[in-house]
Amino acid sequence: MNLLDQLARTTGAVRPESAPSDPGAGAAAVCSRKGCRADAQWQLLWNNPRIHTPERRKIWLACDEHRGWLEDYLQTRDLWKQTLPLSGAPAPTDNGSGTA
Repeated sequence: MNLLDQLARTTGAVRPESAPSDPGAGAAAVCSRKGCRADAQWQLLWNNPRIHTPERRKIWLACDEHRGWLEDYLQTRDLWKQTLPLSGAPAPTDNGSGTA
């Protein structure tokens, strides 16, 4: 067993060659706020105009409790574009659900 296999075993990480083709398939949508594990009800679409093309949209997911906080965070930095309900939202150009 090599070092990467050992690390994957101890951290629960999935090695890229064994990862499913769609990592979000079947997974519950979880709020992007750091430390929150609540189900997400909202998509916050944003982009950083200094590094992204105008049509590109990154997505953070938000629960009802953290929607306002995440919107304020993005708006303060002039990154926020739109907030949509999680269901029935248009297909994104990028699904970066990093944490804030």
